Amino acid sequence: MKRLIIVLAFAGSLLVNAQEKTKSSSPVTFGVKGGLNGSTLTKKDGYYDYYENDQRLKAGFNAGIFVNIPVAEKFSIQPEVLFSQLGSKTEDRNRYNSNSYSSRQEYDYKLTLNYITLPLMVQYNILPQLYVEAGPEFGLLLGGRSKGDETYTETNGNITTTTHREFSNKINMDLYNKFNFGIGIGAGYYFTQNFGVTARFVAGVTDIYKSNNGDTVRNNAFQVGVAYKFK
Repeated sequence: MKRLIIVLAFAGSLLVNAQEKTKSSSPVTFGVKGGLNGSTLTKKDGYYDYYENDQRLKAGFNAGIFVNIPVAEKFSIQPEVLFSQLGSKTEDRNRYNSNSYSSRQEYDYKLTLNYITLPLMVQYNILPQLYVEAGPEFGLLLGGRSKGDETYTETNGNITTTTHREFSNKINMDLYNKFNFGIGIGAGYYFTQNFGVTARFVAGVTDIYKSNNGDTVRNNAFQVGVAYKFK
Protein backbone atom coordinates (compact mmCIF):
# COMPACT_ATOMS: atom_id res chain seq x y z
CA MET A 1 0.00 0.00 0.00
CA LYS A 2 2.86 2.40 0.82
CA ARG A 3 4.34 1.79 -2.62
CA LEU A 4 1.01 2.59 -4.26
CA ILE A 5 0.68 5.82 -2.25
CA ILE A 6 4.13 6.86 -3.48
CA VAL A 7 3.12 6.08 -7.06
CA LEU A 8 -0.14 8.05 -6.64
CA ALA A 9 1.80 11.01 -5.26
CA PHE A 10 4.19 10.84 -8.21
CA ALA A 11 1.30 10.65 -10.67
CA GLY A 12 -0.31 13.61 -8.93
CA SER A 13 2.87 15.65 -9.28
CA LEU A 14 2.94 14.83 -12.99
CA LEU A 15 -0.63 16.07 -13.34
CA VAL A 16 0.24 19.32 -11.56
CA ASN A 17 3.26 19.70 -13.83
CA ALA A 18 1.06 19.04 -16.82
CA GLN A 19 -1.34 21.79 -15.79
CA GLU A 20 1.55 24.24 -15.38
CA LYS A 21 2.89 23.33 -18.81
CA THR A 22 -0.56 23.77 -20.28
CA LYS A 23 -0.64 27.30 -18.91
CA SER A 24 2.71 27.96 -20.56
CA SER A 25 1.34 26.86 -23.97
CA SER A 26 3.17 23.50 -24.10
CA PRO A 27 1.16 20.89 -26.04
CA VAL A 28 0.16 18.85 -23.00
CA THR A 29 -3.07 16.94 -23.64
CA PHE A 30 -5.60 15.21 -21.44
CA GLY A 31 -7.78 12.37 -22.61
CA VAL A 32 -9.97 9.35 -21.95
CA LYS A 33 -9.50 5.79 -23.12
CA GLY A 34 -11.16 2.42 -22.92
CA GLY A 35 -11.07 -1.02 -24.44
CA LEU A 36 -10.95 -4.78 -24.02
CA ASN A 37 -8.57 -7.01 -22.07
CA GLY A 38 -7.65 -10.57 -22.95
CA SER A 39 -5.99 -11.82 -19.76
CA THR A 40 -4.57 -15.01 -18.34
CA LEU A 41 -2.28 -16.14 -15.54
CA THR A 42 1.19 -17.60 -15.92
CA LYS A 43 2.77 -19.86 -13.37
CA LYS A 44 6.46 -20.17 -12.58
CA ASP A 45 8.11 -22.80 -10.42
CA GLY A 46 11.82 -23.33 -9.83
CA TYR A 47 12.45 -24.74 -13.31
CA TYR A 48 10.39 -23.15 -16.04
CA ASP A 49 7.63 -20.76 -17.10
CA TYR A 50 4.53 -22.08 -18.78
CA TYR A 51 0.94 -21.31 -19.66
CA GLU A 52 -1.35 -23.86 -18.03
CA ASN A 53 -2.67 -26.21 -20.72
CA ASP A 54 -6.25 -25.76 -19.54
CA GLN A 55 -6.20 -21.95 -19.53
CA ARG A 56 -7.87 -19.64 -22.03
CA LEU A 57 -7.88 -15.88 -22.40
CA LYS A 58 -10.54 -14.24 -20.25
CA ALA A 59 -12.35 -11.21 -21.63
CA GLY A 60 -12.56 -8.05 -19.54
CA PHE A 61 -12.46 -4.30 -20.02
CA ASN A 62 -10.40 -1.27 -19.09
CA ALA A 63 -11.33 2.41 -18.94
CA GLY A 64 -9.88 5.59 -17.52
CA ILE A 65 -8.06 8.87 -18.06
CA PHE A 66 -4.56 9.92 -19.14
CA VAL A 67 -2.35 12.95 -19.64
CA ASN A 68 0.28 13.12 -22.39
CA ILE A 69 3.32 15.24 -21.49
CA PRO A 70 5.90 15.96 -24.23
CA VAL A 71 9.47 15.92 -22.92
CA ALA A 72 11.40 16.11 -26.22
CA GLU A 73 10.72 16.47 -29.93
CA LYS A 74 9.53 12.87 -30.37
CA PHE A 75 9.27 11.67 -26.78
CA SER A 76 6.47 12.03 -24.27
CA ILE A 77 5.43 10.57 -20.91
CA GLN A 78 1.87 9.34 -20.48
CA PRO A 79 0.63 8.53 -16.96
CA GLU A 80 -2.79 6.89 -16.83
CA VAL A 81 -5.36 5.92 -14.19
CA LEU A 82 -7.47 2.95 -15.30
CA PHE A 83 -10.00 0.47 -14.00
CA SER A 84 -8.90 -2.88 -15.42
CA GLN A 85 -10.35 -6.40 -15.24
CA LEU A 86 -7.77 -9.19 -15.22
CA GLY A 87 -7.82 -12.89 -14.37
CA SER A 88 -8.14 -16.16 -16.28
CA LYS A 89 -10.54 -18.73 -17.70
CA THR A 90 -9.95 -22.42 -17.10
CA GLU A 91 -11.46 -25.33 -19.02
CA ASP A 92 -10.42 -28.65 -17.50
CA ARG A 93 -11.39 -32.14 -18.69
CA ASN A 94 -10.31 -35.23 -16.72
CA ARG A 95 -11.05 -38.88 -17.50
CA TYR A 96 -10.39 -42.12 -15.65
CA ASN A 97 -11.04 -45.67 -16.90
CA SER A 98 -10.48 -48.98 -15.14
CA ASN A 99 -12.24 -52.18 -16.21
CA SER A 100 -15.98 -51.56 -15.75
CA TYR A 101 -15.49 -48.26 -13.91
CA SER A 102 -15.01 -44.86 -15.53
CA SER A 103 -15.36 -41.23 -14.53
CA ARG A 104 -15.28 -37.89 -16.30
CA GLN A 105 -14.96 -34.42 -14.79
CA GLU A 106 -15.71 -31.25 -16.78
CA TYR A 107 -14.69 -28.09 -15.01
CA ASP A 108 -15.22 -24.54 -16.33
CA TYR A 109 -13.91 -21.78 -14.10
CA LYS A 110 -13.48 -18.03 -14.49
CA LEU A 111 -11.50 -15.83 -12.12
CA THR A 112 -12.05 -12.08 -12.40
CA LEU A 113 -9.68 -9.68 -10.61
CA ASN A 114 -10.57 -5.98 -10.55
CA TYR A 115 -7.69 -3.50 -10.35
CA ILE A 116 -7.06 0.21 -10.35
CA THR A 117 -3.91 0.44 -12.49
CA LEU A 118 -1.42 3.26 -12.96
CA PRO A 119 0.56 2.78 -16.19
CA LEU A 120 3.46 5.19 -16.73
CA MET A 121 4.36 4.91 -20.41
CA VAL A 122 7.28 6.50 -22.26
CA GLN A 123 6.15 7.07 -25.84
CA TYR A 124 8.23 7.59 -28.98
CA ASN A 125 6.58 9.03 -32.08
CA ILE A 126 7.80 7.20 -35.18
CA LEU A 127 5.44 9.44 -37.15
CA PRO A 128 3.35 12.36 -35.87
CA GLN A 129 0.35 10.03 -35.67
CA LEU A 130 2.12 6.73 -34.84
CA TYR A 131 3.89 5.89 -31.57
CA VAL A 132 5.41 2.99 -29.69
CA GLU A 133 5.58 2.84 -25.90
CA ALA A 134 6.99 1.02 -22.91
CA GLY A 135 6.93 1.47 -19.17
CA PRO A 136 5.89 0.17 -15.76
CA GLU A 137 2.35 -0.44 -14.56
CA PHE A 138 1.34 -0.34 -10.89
CA GLY A 139 -1.92 -1.84 -9.67
CA LEU A 140 -4.15 -2.02 -6.60
CA LEU A 141 -6.49 -5.01 -6.24
CA LEU A 142 -10.04 -3.90 -5.42
CA GLY A 143 -11.68 -7.32 -5.32
CA GLY A 144 -12.90 -10.04 -7.62
CA ARG A 145 -15.09 -13.06 -8.16
CA SER A 146 -14.70 -16.74 -9.01
CA LYS A 147 -17.50 -18.21 -11.09
CA GLY A 148 -18.01 -21.50 -12.86
CA ASP A 149 -19.60 -24.94 -13.00
CA GLU A 150 -18.55 -28.56 -12.61
CA THR A 151 -20.07 -31.71 -14.08
CA TYR A 152 -19.00 -35.11 -12.76
CA THR A 153 -20.08 -38.32 -14.51
CA GLU A 154 -19.37 -41.74 -12.97
CA THR A 155 -20.06 -45.13 -14.56
CA ASN A 156 -19.86 -48.34 -12.55
CA GLY A 157 -20.96 -51.34 -14.57
CA ASN A 158 -24.36 -50.52 -16.04
CA ILE A 159 -25.05 -47.67 -13.63
CA THR A 160 -24.19 -44.09 -14.60
CA THR A 161 -24.65 -41.10 -12.29
CA THR A 162 -24.10 -37.43 -13.11
CA THR A 163 -23.82 -34.52 -10.70
CA HIS A 164 -23.65 -30.85 -11.60
CA ARG A 165 -22.95 -27.77 -9.53
CA GLU A 166 -22.57 -24.07 -10.21
CA PHE A 167 -20.81 -21.51 -8.05
CA SER A 168 -20.19 -17.78 -7.89
CA ASN A 169 -18.18 -16.40 -4.98
CA LYS A 170 -16.26 -13.29 -4.06
CA ILE A 171 -12.53 -13.91 -3.78
CA ASN A 172 -10.90 -14.10 -0.37
CA MET A 173 -8.81 -10.92 -0.32
CA ASP A 174 -6.61 -12.34 2.46
CA LEU A 175 -5.12 -14.77 -0.09
CA TYR A 176 -4.09 -12.10 -2.61
CA ASN A 177 -1.40 -9.44 -2.76
CA LYS A 178 -3.12 -6.08 -3.10
CA PHE A 179 -0.16 -4.51 -4.93
CA ASN A 180 0.57 -5.61 -8.50
CA PHE A 181 3.45 -4.61 -10.75
CA GLY A 182 3.98 -5.23 -14.45
CA ILE A 183 5.83 -4.02 -17.54
CA GLY A 184 3.90 -2.82 -20.58
CA ILE A 185 4.82 -2.44 -24.24
CA GLY A 186 2.52 -1.20 -26.95
CA ALA A 187 1.71 1.09 -29.83
CA GLY A 188 -0.98 3.48 -30.99
CA TYR A 189 -2.20 5.33 -34.04
CA TYR A 190 -4.20 8.58 -34.16
CA PHE A 191 -6.47 8.99 -37.18
CA THR A 192 -7.13 12.61 -36.21
CA GLN A 193 -5.65 14.97 -33.61
CA ASN A 194 -8.25 13.67 -31.17
CA PHE A 195 -9.17 10.06 -31.97
CA GLY A 196 -6.87 7.03 -32.01
CA VAL A 197 -6.57 3.29 -31.43
CA THR A 198 -4.25 1.62 -28.94
CA ALA A 199 -2.73 -1.82 -28.31
CA ARG A 200 -0.65 -2.97 -25.35
CA PHE A 201 0.70 -6.11 -23.69
CA VAL A 202 1.35 -6.04 -19.95
CA ALA A 203 3.51 -8.80 -18.44
CA GLY A 204 3.13 -9.27 -14.70
CA VAL A 205 6.22 -9.24 -12.49
CA THR A 206 4.81 -9.76 -8.99
CA ASP A 207 2.95 -12.77 -7.59
CA ILE A 208 -0.81 -12.24 -7.26
CA TYR A 209 -0.95 -14.61 -4.25
CA LYS A 210 0.55 -14.08 -0.81
CA SER A 211 1.45 -17.76 -0.49
CA ASN A 212 1.40 -20.31 -3.31
CA ASN A 213 3.59 -23.25 -2.23
CA GLY A 214 6.72 -21.73 -3.75
CA ASP A 215 5.12 -21.12 -7.16
CA THR A 216 4.65 -17.65 -8.64
CA VAL A 217 1.42 -16.74 -10.43
CA ARG A 218 1.42 -13.54 -12.48
CA ASN A 219 -1.12 -11.48 -14.39
CA ASN A 220 -0.69 -11.07 -18.14
CA ALA A 221 -2.97 -9.07 -20.41
CA PHE A 222 -3.40 -8.07 -24.04
CA GLN A 223 -5.25 -4.76 -24.35
CA VAL A 224 -6.84 -3.10 -27.36
CA GLY A 225 -8.96 0.03 -27.33
CA VAL A 226 -9.63 3.58 -28.37
CA ALA A 227 -8.40 6.91 -27.02
CA TYR A 228 -9.70 10.46 -27.27
CA LYS A 229 -7.56 13.55 -26.60
CA PHE A 230 -9.16 16.83 -25.59
CA LYS A 231 -7.61 19.61 -27.67
